[in-house]
Amino acid sequence: MCEHCCHDEDCSEIKSLISISVAVLLSIIAYFTKCNILYIFAYLIAGWDIILVSIKNIGKKNFFDENLLMTVATVGALFLGEFPEAVSVMILYKIGEFLQDKAVDKSRNSIEELMNITPDYANIEINGELKKVMPYDVHVNDIIVVKAGEKVPLDGIVLQGSSYADTSSLTGESEPKLIQTGDAILSGYINLNGILKIRTQKEYQDSTVSKILKLIENAQEKKSVTENFITKFARYYTPCVVFSAVGIMLLPFIFHLNVHIWIERALTFLVISCPCALVISVPLTFFCAIGRSSKDGILVKGSSYLEKIAQVKTIAFDKTGTLTTGKLSVNEVKSYSNEDISSILKYAAYTEYYSNHPIASAIKSKFDEQIDITKISDVKEIAGYGISALIDGNEIIAGNKKMMQKYDIEINEETEHSSVVYIVKNKLLIGCIIISDEIKPQACELISKLKKLKVHTVMLTGDTYKSACNIAKEIGIDEFYADLLPQDKTQKIEEFIEKSNKNQSTVFAGDGINDAPVLMRSDAGIGMGALGSDSAIEAADVVISDDNIFKIYKLILIAKKTIKIAKQNITLAIGVKILFLILSVYGCMTMWGAIFADTGIALIAIINSLRCYKTE
Repeated sequence: MCEHCCHDEDCSEIKSLISISVAVLLSIIAYFTKCNILYIFAYLIAGWDIILVSIKNIGKKNFFDENLLMTVATVGALFLGEFPEAVSVMILYKIGEFLQDKAVDKSRNSIEELMNITPDYANIEINGELKKVMPYDVHVNDIIVVKAGEKVPLDGIVLQGSSYADTSSLTGESEPKLIQTGDAILSGYINLNGILKIRTQKEYQDSTVSKILKLIENAQEKKSVTENFITKFARYYTPCVVFSAVGIMLLPFIFHLNVHIWIERALTFLVISCPCALVISVPLTFFCAIGRSSKDGILVKGSSYLEKIAQVKTIAFDKTGTLTTGKLSVNEVKSYSNEDISSILKYAAYTEYYSNHPIASAIKSKFDEQIDITKISDVKEIAGYGISALIDGNEIIAGNKKMMQKYDIEINEETEHSSVVYIVKNKLLIGCIIISDEIKPQACELISKLKKLKVHTVMLTGDTYKSACNIAKEIGIDEFYADLLPQDKTQKIEEFIEKSNKNQSTVFAGDGINDAPVLMRSDAGIGMGALGSDSAIEAADVVISDDNIFKIYKLILIAKKTIKIAKQNITLAIGVKILFLILSVYGCMTMWGAIFADTGIALIAIINSLRCYKTE
């Protein structure tokens, strides 16, 4: 938000507080002095803008909104001599509007923390000199320089320099991230120290910051079923109560009753009938929830998806990149001979030295000593099998089960593990190295929490059955399906959807790189750690901006609490109004009771909506 806008909002807030304060003060003086003129001044100060909106709406032929109902009812009360009641209605209504604006501002501020990631300029390097240009004037493969304290304007690769970056605006994480030469960097990060030279990979309109801003701007377009119900309800409810009030007002002329009493009842009926609590609190509840989620780095594309998340019966996870880090690591080194574990790892690392295979990288990463390449010779790599080499005069073979069969080496197969590298020295099996995909540290806790919520958990993966089985057992997944192609995952999701009833939903969480079809087919798709993935931002209904999978549990808590609060507000507002409307027709309700039924209930509902900012 620009400084001018902030200044305007602050001024508006101050003016609102002043008008409410002055109106309250004049009302108090009028009460003790019995001066009705002061009541009228207090009424105009508190309600002039509501009256003005009502007049404008009449010009637009919009006769059935809460502003017109409020104006007609309070003006009528003034004519009947009920000055304190008329002024109180306006003052309490203004207080409700003020609290609503404060709640919206609080939620908007959370969202605007993301909006503030918009870069103002980019330092582009041209002929060795830096020139400030607008971000959308920078092209792919241009060289930009980001100085300490500046926002990263476009996605790219760091060519030179290292620095810590503040990623909190995108991820919600407070701990700075170390960025070094060769690392990918996203627009919206803030460079904290050092100077970074970056080669851009995307133009501004395709960059992460631009996509996130579009996501936020469109979030309110996809309304929940609850919000749509309130919109339709108000559309029919308001004209009905207006005509009912007119009918009540005409009764004394038809049946020769006391005109003053029945007009007062009609005006009381109008005040009670204002749908403020409903039309304000329910959308506000969802807006607060979206703002709360944004603060945690959870970007929800619309309130309809919060409703689906709250109704989750089954949540299916992709394995690699979602439940696991996608990075292979050495899990265990076993010895079958007199060779110790460190020697087995050393032979493996030397043998795999020239290989770029992920398994070779995991082994070399585990062996952190300096490798003397003069000891390596006669390296032979057989794709899909393994590698053989002479290491310091010893014939070493490092490979899988098929490699052992090829060299007629007998093994005791490690059937419990998916990736095993057997190490042979001079035709003697000396040990093996077990490789595994690292499980994300929050995965086990997440699954445990989901079970407490009685959510059925499923893992869908294209990995082997053996690998999937090990991961599922360790994490505690209820069921899993392995060797799946993307279309197979989609079919499985469709099967789960068919088994669910209309009040239950099936959610899928994936890393977004190759899961776009299943993300789109599920009732609600969650893109994990997906800010750098175009397909995830496009396909997912919810984008979790970092790799913290536990945020799925936070999201479910927020969604469930949101729906609970929305239903509480609906029940409270409709229940109280129906009761008080009936009482007003029978003359058992004063204007003070009407004030409570309208503005009082609206205030309670607004305050209740603010609870969306807190999760257990």
